[in-house]
Amino acid sequence: MTDTPQRNRPENPDHATGDDSRTSPLTKRGGGDPATRGRTTIADGVVEKIAGMAARDVVGVHAMGSGLSRTFGAVRDRVPGGGKSVTRGVKAEVGESQTALDLEIVVDYGVSISDVARDVRENVIAAVERMTGLEVVEVNIAVSDVKLPDEEDEDQSEPRLQ
Repeated sequence: MTDTPQRNRPENPDHATGDDSRTSPLTKRGGGDPATRGRTTIADGVVEKIAGMAARDVVGVHAMGSGLSRTFGAVRDRVPGGGKSVTRGVKAEVGESQTALDLEIVVDYGVSISDVARDVRENVIAAVERMTGLEVVEVNIAVSDVKLPDEEDEDQSEPRLQ
């Protein structure tokens, strides 16, 4: 008996039976919903900026940060390219799906501190969760000072030397 090569033999045994239930790797793209392909990480600084902007939007918040950090910030703001730091007074810890925030604020004299703290907490949680998709597990607020009407603003004082 002589062996003759069979030229038209299919490489894939499924094609021989006409079973196309398995898709070849060339025709199948990706694995399901595009939103599930890969991982998104969000830096602490991103959450800090969002929280800082949201906290400053609340009526009754005069400034963010302690007196010392505001003084250093005022000096940094005067340096060309220094810019205003929106993260002053904000510290974030970001995990894979959750974040926790610590805020230090200065409130205007005459406002209800508990109302301002509640409004800040609500505004920060809404902004961070909406923009990042992270669950905010806590927002701790420390009121470090009260801005009196007759006090000069540290951020707006004129430099002593020219």
